[in-house]
Amino acid sequence: MALQLEVGAILEGKITGVKQFGAFVALPENKTGMVHISEVSNGFIEDLSTVLSEGQTVKVKVMNIGEDGKIALSIKRTLPPEPRPARAPRSNGAGAGAGRPQRGGRSDAPRVWQPKAQQAQGDMSFEDMMAKFKSQSEEKMSDLKRVTENRRGGGYSRRRG
Repeated sequence: MALQLEVGAILEGKITGVKQFGAFVALPENKTGMVHISEVSNGFIEDLSTVLSEGQTVKVKVMNIGEDGKIALSIKRTLPPEPRPARAPRSNGAGAGAGRPQRGGRSDAPRVWQPKAQQAQGDMSFEDMMAKFKSQSEEKMSDLKRVTENRRGGGYSRRRG
């Protein structure tokens, strides 16, 4: 039974070489593919040779077969998904501040931009939304103009003669 070498196929292969950027894997039908270092594990790998070695048998998924015959493989996509760590409940105590994050302490998690909560736009007509946008835009432009003029010296000539 010959395995078809196609995108999405999961195969077993033997590592024939380990480089800084990835590992070469011998596949059935005398083909060779490469697993990029980013496709080896879900975690960060600084040195690939600490995780993979020549002669090791690995399970790989065919990610892409280029027109030039290059075969891109992934090891991490054959692994079961990692369970997400459970979040500990926040406790701010009861009272007026309950439900709010505590001041001063910042979490190590990266901050993600969130749009400001606005009124439901479902009940606004297109014209109303455009008018609101125009007025907000004009306010921002006037603020910007005021700030830049203050930096330049007030927008009037200082020389009087």
